[in-house]
Amino acid sequence: MILLKNSKTIFFAASLLVLSCTNKPKKVAQITPKVDTNTKQPNILLVLCDDLGYSDVGFNGSTDIKTPELDKLASNGTMFTSAYVAHPFCGPSRAALLTGRYPHTIGSQFNLPANGESLGKGISTNEQFIAKTLQESGYYTGAIGKWHLGATQEFHPNQRGFTDFYGFLGGGHNYFPEEYRPKYEKQKKANKKIIRDYILPLEHNGKEVKETEYLTDAFSREASRFVKEASTKEKPFFLYLAYNAPHVPLEAKEEDLKIFLDIKDKDRKTYAAMVYAVDRGVGAIVNTLKETNQLENTLIIFLSDNGGNTDHGATNFPLHGRKGDTWEGGYRVPMFMYWPKHIAKGEQNNFPINSLDLYPTLAHLAKARIPNNKILDGKNAWESILTNKDLHKKETLFAMRHREGYTDVSARKDEWKALKVSKQPWKLFKITEDIGEENDLSTKHPDILNSLVSDAEKWSKTHTEPLWFDPTYLQEMWKDSTMATFNNTFLIPK
Repeated sequence: MILLKNSKTIFFAASLLVLSCTNKPKKVAQITPKVDTNTKQPNILLVLCDDLGYSDVGFNGSTDIKTPELDKLASNGTMFTSAYVAHPFCGPSRAALLTGRYPHTIGSQFNLPANGESLGKGISTNEQFIAKTLQESGYYTGAIGKWHLGATQEFHPNQRGFTDFYGFLGGGHNYFPEEYRPKYEKQKKANKKIIRDYILPLEHNGKEVKETEYLTDAFSREASRFVKEASTKEKPFFLYLAYNAPHVPLEAKEEDLKIFLDIKDKDRKTYAAMVYAVDRGVGAIVNTLKETNQLENTLIIFLSDNGGNTDHGATNFPLHGRKGDTWEGGYRVPMFMYWPKHIAKGEQNNFPINSLDLYPTLAHLAKARIPNNKILDGKNAWESILTNKDLHKKETLFAMRHREGYTDVSARKDEWKALKVSKQPWKLFKITEDIGEENDLSTKHPDILNSLVSDAEKWSKTHTEPLWFDPTYLQEMWKDSTMATFNNTFLIPK
């Protein structure tokens, strides 16, 4: 390991991947323009799916999975074909989304291990979540679904700016209460100290609840409940709806499975039914927004936390790779924004946008005051969204995953992307023309490759010490090996 003098900064390598939208963090004053004081604060509904494949929704090209409600919103809003998240795994991606920081800069490079409550760790309370920023600006705030950012009291959603929370605190959960509750009760009766978080009861604001519905339906129901409650308050709302679908275990309702009888592969059929449950749930929430006269002033953002898990029913066509990769399929996700009379209808934005950009963009729209000491690694994208211009022109976007003995890296700048995977030589792709990363141009453009690799190496020096590891044995490997030096990843043979 390399430890800088008088610094806690550590160069490390383990199981992580990070997407960067700028080379240096920016204070909010540098990226947040003034807001028209005559513009009404919008309601904000942020819908996040879990492990949803790039091509597994109709608006992004799916031919076998039906998503009519999402497609309707996407076609009446703006679709983003080059949307990236800040990490290919659940927890770090969510940490980036809600803090506006690269996960590796705040020690959250890894998923919190299963049964994280016994670990007693979570996202640093020094990092103000977007929910807190909006709450302080007059918003009624709620989080529904999966958390995965810390299970003890100090890291609880209610302590991070969410007035209302309904869901589970761990990294995953079974879907049918009639199946997981008996398992939980049996282990509880046996006085088992640590019970797998996938079968724990759901909670509402810290109190255990006895859920009876299929989890996706329960979360959609609670979202509609929150929207109705918000309509009675004289303030806008921010709802973070984090479905755990279609993350494993693959479990779907029979009525949804019957819709996909033409799909013969069992995993694909179940996965499709799980995605469909999300779709009809979003449709029900939109109906509630209409019924409460709130739809016209509600910004709806939809995306996935990372690429699809192709081992469990997902597809990322035409991208190469899957969840966890530095190939595009690992961290490029389906995404749209919908806001009547504000966001262009039927627009397609092909420029890169990052999940890190959402914090400053939402703060801008909410006319929120961000603390002076708050560092944001994304940029306010609102003007770029309205004008369909390149938010990150001439900026390098990075992705990195350190494995056992080698490091996977990518660096994208405008139309070019450098990639290193599986101990292979660096490759170079013209990503705007070769989205599937099939035609390696490294020998034809060595100067471009060298420049991108140099950018990636400089960026790698911003990494900080992880606060936890998953799997936990990586902590010892990190201490005792050369993982912290990136294994000569940035050397290009002459």
